[in-house]
Amino acid sequence: MGIDWLLEADKISKDIVAIRRYLHMNPELGFEEHLTSEFVEKTLHDIGIKTKRVAGTGIIGILTGKDLGKTVGLRADMDALPLNDGKNVEYASKVKGKMHACGHDAHTAGLLGAAMLLAKHRESFIGQVKFLFQPAEETTGGALPMIKEGAMENPKVNAVFGLHCNAGLNTGKIGVIYGKAYASSDMFDIKIKGKSCHGASPQFGIDAIAVGAQVINCLQSIVSRSIDPLDSAVITVGKFNGGYQRNIIADAANLSGIIRTLEPETRKKIRNNFAKMVNKICEAYGAQADINIVESYPALVNDDKMVDLVRAAASKLIGEQNVVVVSKPGMGVEDFAYFLKEAPGAFFQLGVRNEAKGIVHPAHSNLFDIDEDALPLASAVLANIAFEYLMGNLNRS
Repeated sequence: MGIDWLLEADKISKDIVAIRRYLHMNPELGFEEHLTSEFVEKTLHDIGIKTKRVAGTGIIGILTGKDLGKTVGLRADMDALPLNDGKNVEYASKVKGKMHACGHDAHTAGLLGAAMLLAKHRESFIGQVKFLFQPAEETTGGALPMIKEGAMENPKVNAVFGLHCNAGLNTGKIGVIYGKAYASSDMFDIKIKGKSCHGASPQFGIDAIAVGAQVINCLQSIVSRSIDPLDSAVITVGKFNGGYQRNIIADAANLSGIIRTLEPETRKKIRNNFAKMVNKICEAYGAQADINIVESYPALVNDDKMVDLVRAAASKLIGEQNVVVVSKPGMGVEDFAYFLKEAPGAFFQLGVRNEAKGIVHPAHSNLFDIDEDALPLASAVLANIAFEYLMGNLNRS
């Protein structure tokens, strides 16, 4: 008879919830997760899992089964966001200006729960499980620094999996997506140089604010007129400032924003058209532009066979009817994409919504919360994915 991972997770549900609440009350920002890392290390040590520090506050734990074999990686991010917690709950953040508003506390608690389950049943599988507790997903990204310091080597990870809370998916459900799941991201800054003069005599100046407004409007035509309507792309100017006072034509304006794409060719095309358009608009008005585009996260692309594995492993626990196939990718970004460039794998969604409990607020809201009844499922699904992959019980090549 096989292991009932969900029943096993229910037995330790109080521990998993307690972990989540501790982390929620003590949030730390990217690369500042010192207390969190120490807590993760101690928890892993207490269940006999050795750990290693990488990328400052990143933690790697390795669990070996009854014999060596393949290695499967399971990842959770640990960092919080710079928000004041607006919830009136006993486990609200105790740190002013910091809050777990994206569920990373739940990801970490869920993975620690999975570690407890797999450690208890280590004699039931062959191979190794590498637990990847990652810093700084919300800021500059902790995945790549972890990889550069060998997180996916020694032993080499053969497949890697991770999850994310979905505030739009009901508790008790798991969401999977095939192929492209999240967008790539580029960040841009534009400095427009004009010429100041009195506001009553604009003919003697070059209005950097007016030029910036034209730039903003025209940038949208890159997506609407040069990108296939069936492709997905977003250009957003999120910051625009310039000027000194009401009666002076501004000689400078600054714009900052993001570019999101799914296809590599689309990403390249937008970047090329972007600089040409901005420069031509500025030239037409007699202004100059300093453009800086910084390449950020790549698109997150799931391996279809690994998605099949997640789907089957979750279905074994909660039934096929509770595993939702998400049809459209999101234009958000996720640096788990870097792990997927090192090994095949899949990133899936954990339903945490519960309208009856008032848990309906989206991620990055200061009212964000999760239905804690979802935590044992997170641990059970992660444990079963690792187990099924290592034991080859599900169809894979």
